[in-house]
Amino acid sequence: MSITLTALHRYPVKGLNAESLERVALRPGEGIPGDRAYAMAHGSAPWDPGEPRWLPPKYFFTLRNTPRLAQLQAAFEPESGLLTLQRQGRRVARGEVGTPLGRSMIGQFLAGFLGDDGRGVPKLVEAGAAGALADVPDPWISLLNLESVADLARVARGPVDPRRFRANLWMAGAAAWSELEWIGREISVGDLRLRVVEPIERCAATNVDPETAAVDMNLPLLLRRGYGHVHMGLYCEVLSEGSIAVGDPIAVPSAPAQPLPF
Repeated sequence: MSITLTALHRYPVKGLNAESLERVALRPGEGIPGDRAYAMAHGSAPWDPGEPRWLPPKYFFTLRNTPRLAQLQAAFEPESGLLTLQRQGRRVARGEVGTPLGRSMIGQFLAGFLGDDGRGVPKLVEAGAAGALADVPDPWISLLNLESVADLARVARGPVDPRRFRANLWMAGAAAWSELEWIGREISVGDLRLRVVEPIERCAATNVDPETAAVDMNLPLLLRRGYGHVHMGLYCEVLSEGSIAVGDPIAVPSAPAQPLPF
């Protein structure tokens, strides 16, 4: 059975919803342009807008620590820098986040929505030279096997929405969990080459229903009980320059089996 790229996502604001893309251009050693370009930092976070740098997730509002973020829907226009936030289908904030005024408008809403949790007033920050404010400092992209998600649903005895895993790329056609044998190998998506770096360890952010914002599952616990690990998905490094698009074939060269690094 052939393996195919079925969906392509980027997350303009860390912790908020994805944008679906049909095609994206990638360059070696870089992630998806605009992915996690902004984040909502705690007021006490050591963030210097003059010298932006990657910080661990604990300094930001994420689904892991603030499940109600799933109540917000974000739409971002890269050309204008216009970020629109909606809640229950109603626009609640809008601003050009490339300007101090625009960030302030978004920040004022977030301050009221998120509140002061003892770590200062929330502020919208831009990654800038830091590249992306993902959970890891490396400029990797994430790949999710939908067959593995389906197998986890079997263990969970109920549906598991793949959006819970906030991956950049979704693929179909690979056997469940076969992707964990790809660590250290090169794969291709269309004409683009990727190196599979490591499996992704999952945390409490996956417990949040992306539709209702309810914490209604414990997926790390289910993974541990069902499979003896807490991995779902892969981090990949871009090795060549080119574009990928939904529908592209994914090729995995055969290689001798290697012990998994966990």
